[in-house]
Amino acid sequence: MLEEQITSSEKRRELLSRAIGCLQGLAVGDAFGDLGRNHEYRLRYGIITDLYAGAQSTDDTEFAVLTAQTLIDCGGNLTYETLMAAWDKYILQQGGMFERGGKPLYGAVANLQRGIFPPLSGSDNVQNNDDGAAMRIAPVGILCAGNPQRAAALAALDAQVSHANDGIWAAQAVAASVAVAMVGGTVDAVVQAGRAVIPDDSWLARAMNRAMHICDEHSDLFTALEQLHVQLWTPVHSMAAEAIPQAYAIFRLTKGDFRQGMIWAGNFGRDADTISAIVGALSGAMHGESIIPPAWAAMVDKPAGVCLKFAAQRSMRRLAEQLVALIP
Repeated sequence: MLEEQITSSEKRRELLSRAIGCLQGLAVGDAFGDLGRNHEYRLRYGIITDLYAGAQSTDDTEFAVLTAQTLIDCGGNLTYETLMAAWDKYILQQGGMFERGGKPLYGAVANLQRGIFPPLSGSDNVQNNDDGAAMRIAPVGILCAGNPQRAAALAALDAQVSHANDGIWAAQAVAASVAVAMVGGTVDAVVQAGRAVIPDDSWLARAMNRAMHICDEHSDLFTALEQLHVQLWTPVHSMAAEAIPQAYAIFRLTKGDFRQGMIWAGNFGRDADTISAIVGALSGAMHGESIIPPAWAAMVDKPAGVCLKFAAQRSMRRLAEQLVALIP
């Protein structure tokens, strides 16, 4: 009995480390990528290799905080009703969204304000196939550690508020991948978990296949980089079928290495904050909090609240602790 308790305690500590790594990795990636696409920082540093002064969260981190808080408020029992209650409490009752949000997020909030609810709030919405649901969904993967099927199901429920089709499938992919990373899955297993929940006959699946083919053909990211841009480019840089395969390709070609992932994703251009946030979440969940430089983690532990004001009152570490407490 004592041995079983020790084993259980060790597993719980490991889950907590991975959860902290996931949420802090997401926040670091968000800030890292936002710096990486900033013209002034590029002029000063050439490429971004550190979190410099001025680094802060965007809507990626702050909507992930919303997802985490939603799960915590409902004790992990996410339903349509608890989802709507959270969006009402943390967005509508606080004056809506503020700066730097994605178009489908603003559209979803406007729909909710006019009495249009999911799934119509997501389907009757602008650019509802972008990466705005995938960027916020990592907390679902934490809650569903080791259960990618449940992660995908809860991700679909969450994503329908603002997205449809590829936008939802992208969220399901990231949630499933995080769920596998949370229990020590290999890079290949993490990638495959995401691909497995994407419908074969979809733009996202075809784009993911194209990205993985590029990875197969090139031994390192340096030689793959141009093709990941050229073959996946869309007129709108945040489309799920562009950004999500690019994030998975970077994660795969850097072999889940956190720092390498940040440098390549953060300097990738296009939707670099979301790409880096997803890479950071996956690698952080796979390796745990020890891979994140403490100074970086401290800089992003409390979001800036530029888009969702309530998020500035939350700690990424504390949210991770609360999520792990909900894991059976």
